[in-house]
This record gives sequence, structure tokens and C-alpha cells, in this order.
Amino acid sequence: MTTFSSLEISSNRTHNQHLIGILLVVASAVVFSLAGVLTKMIESDAWTIACWRGLFGALFITLYVLWRERGRKFSDIFSLGWRGWLLATIGSLSTLAFINAFKLTYVANVAIIYATAPFIAAALEWMLRGVGVRPSTMIAAIASLLGVAIMAGAGAATGSITGDALALVMTLGMSLYMVLIRVFTDTPVVLAAAASAFQLFVLGWFITEPLAVSSNDAVLLVLFGVVFAVASVLLTEGTRMIPASESGLLGSAETPLAVLFAWLILAELPPSASLIGGAIVMLAVIGHAARDFVGAAR
Repeated sequence: MTTFSSLEISSNRTHNQHLIGILLVVASAVVFSLAGVLTKMIESDAWTIACWRGLFGALFITLYVLWRERGRKFSDIFSLGWRGWLLATIGSLSTLAFINAFKLTYVANVAIIYATAPFIAAALEWMLRGVGVRPSTMIAAIASLLGVAIMAGAGAATGSITGDALALVMTLGMSLYMVLIRVFTDTPVVLAAAASAFQLFVLGWFITEPLAVSSNDAVLLVLFGVVFAVASVLLTEGTRMIPASESGLLGSAETPLAVLFAWLILAELPPSASLIGGAIVMLAVIGHAARDFVGAAR
């Protein structure tokens, strides 16, 4: 009887953790999907946005790291090494491209192009590490590239091709970031994100005039930094509790949510070609993620 009760308690605890993990990852997708809307709403230039997002993002993530690693030596917690700083620098450059892309093209285009990151990461892992790519991943990648090509054609017609190109640069950077995380297994990834945010703050402080912002922008900039930090923490904690395949499937909700919020809040609706290309990309992403999830469950 005692053994059965212990197993039942353990099972309930595991189930509860799994449910909490799902909720955290879904919440992170919702919060991340607000990035495009916030960037569009802020009138300041991209460097000013990066600077203030960097400051508040770095502060909140650092506080989270201190709480998570409480009890360890201060010097051990903040030991990044060259690998951590390389990750931080790639993250900083990708963030700059990310913010500028939102300024120059539709939120939907940026969100959908970024949805192809898992496939680009698979290609980079194959080129850099010789890791084989599954046939299902190749098929999904080809389909998503077709969707992006359709979107690029629409971007050329509407004059948003520069923003689409920056979104692709950001996606390449973040895909490389994903691959390096798997290579640098002993590197504190969350702390690298804080260092990346701090880099943007320091650079932005010297390049632009971050204090010359309106009161409305000031509120939005603080909110943007908090959103970034909260989403990062939610994703980190949620991913600890559920399988990676399930996390990837739930995280794909970020893209349609970003398009929905852009339409509801900004009344921004991209051209029909972008919607068609986006639908192709999302079918490829969700289909691939769902296949992984079902395979893992089996």
C-alpha cells in the first residue's frame, strides 16, 4: 500500500510538472509574439529600442540567474568564457537585425521567416557538425523555403524586401545560435542572453541618444525589455519540464499569434502573397513539429 501511494504521488507530481511546463511554454510564445507589435508602436529608432530593451532585459535576466543559482559562488555564476561571449555577440547582432526588420516590413513577414529557424539550424548542423538531416526535415525545409520565396516576391512588389532580408539575417543568426548551444553544452545560455542584452545597451548608449525619447516611448521601451526577459525565463523554465519536441510544437504558436496581434492592435494585414507563403511555412513547421511530438510520445 505504501509503495503504491508513493508511486501515485510521484506520478501526480510528474503530471503536474508536465502541465506547468506546457503552460509556461505557451505563455512564453504569447509574450514573444508581442515583440513585433511593441517595436512598431515605439517611434524611436532601432538603436534606441535595442539600448533600452538591452538594459531592462539584462537586469531582469541577471536577477533571474542570481535567484536560480543561489548558493553558488558569485564568480562561478558569472563565468562566461569566450564561448559565452561568442553566443552573446551573435545574439546581439541577430537582435539588431530583428528590430530593424520589424521597422521595415510586416510583422507577419518577420514572424513567418523566423519560423523557418529550426530547418536552417538543421542545415547548419549538417554543414558544421556533419549531423544527418532526416528526410522529413528536408521535405519540410523545402516547403518552407517555397513559402519564403513567395513572401519575398510580395516584399519586392511592396517595397519591404529590405526588411524581409534583415528578417532572414536574423533567422540565420539565431539558427547558428541554436547550433552553438548544442556544441557549447557547458556554457550558461541564459547568462549569455543577459550578456547579449547588456552589449546592446552599452553600444546603443554611445551610438544614439537614448534619453531623448518621449514619455510614451519610455513606457513602451521598459515594457519591451520586461517582455523579452519574461519570455526568456518562461521558455527556459518550461522547457526544463517537457520534452524538446513538445516545446517546439507549442512554441510554433508564436507565429500565428504575432500575425493576429499585428492585425488586432496595428490593423496591419500583409499582402495576400505573404499570407499564402506564410500558410505554406506554418503547415511545414507545425507538421514537422507534430510528427516529432507523436514520434516522441510513441
